[in-house]
Amino acid sequence: MRAANRLVPFLPVVAAVMFARAPFMIYHAPTEATMGIIQRIFYYHVPSAIMAFLGAAVCGAASAIYLYGRYRFADHVAVAAAELTVVFGLIMLVTGPLWARKAWGAWWVWDARLTMALVMWMIFVAYLLLRRFGGPGSDILAAAVGVFGTALVPFVYVSVNYWRTFHPNTNVIRTLQPEMAGPFRWAIFAFLSMFLALLVTRVRLESTRAALEEAYVALED
Repeated sequence: MRAANRLVPFLPVVAAVMFARAPFMIYHAPTEATMGIIQRIFYYHVPSAIMAFLGAAVCGAASAIYLYGRYRFADHVAVAAAELTVVFGLIMLVTGPLWARKAWGAWWVWDARLTMALVMWMIFVAYLLLRRFGGPGSDILAAAVGVFGTALVPFVYVSVNYWRTFHPNTNVIRTLQPEMAGPFRWAIFAFLSMFLALLVTRVRLESTRAALEEAYVALED
């Protein structure tokens, strides 16, 4: 934890520098022949989706550890990761329809990938609502919800490969032109640095909140 704390002032600076550079790299990337300039949303939409999946995976793993051993730190990580899943998932769900309106002629279609991604996001919203309003024992129930939400991630990812959908399949990234792959990788690392900065900071806040709550209860006793 101390090593992570030392990263707190460093990671936001890295994220800020990378995000400041990203628009220039994306501007100089080739324009996609079919969709034109709207395709550049790809450089924000896909990394935000990856961070949402990463947040879900972290939440699920931490929730499973908490269910197994009731480790409070694992619970703090799970809460922080669930919040980031909702935040980056919201970015994904906003940028996706903006891109779809031009590419498909519709803001939203109820295909397998989009529907499952929405359901996954709503599960983590439910996780946070349980933590906020569930009362005693809500941490256990929410942890089970977190594990369930994480189990959906691989299905969301591979759904485009097994069902006929409007959404491009997972081979698109591997077939990017080199001039597009560079800005795309840069965008992923920019989002990742921001994800890590927010995760570490949020875990610290949650740990401090829990410590203050325990101290308050002790004083009342």
